[in-house]
Amino acid sequence: MGLSKTDLFTQEQNELAAMAKAIAHPARIAILQHIIKSATCINNELVKELGLAQATVSQHLKALKEVGIIQGSVEGTSMCYCIDPAAWNKINSLFNEFFNQNISCQSDSCC
Repeated sequence: MGLSKTDLFTQEQNELAAMAKAIAHPARIAILQHIIKSATCINNELVKELGLAQATVSQHLKALKEVGIIQGSVEGTSMCYCIDPAAWNKINSLFNEFFNQNISCQSDSCC
């Protein structure tokens, strides 16, 4: 059996791509912003806040949870979500390293 395509790339490249994919939807950005603004664990209020169906919000939360950006806990019959500080710091570090790389061509004559 051949290599999977992700095996062609470094762990850091795969992590950065997974994080970028997870936040690459405006609803997910809105969810993260709401959680950060709330500074508390959130649950059912996201449906009202975003104006999306419960199933849609659940799918977005699942995508964010799969990469570890958010964490959830069961409280009674509902889930409670918050930002995972360690994952948030790692995302921050990965993106900063990526975007702080020096590019050699800084003029209009490059391409």
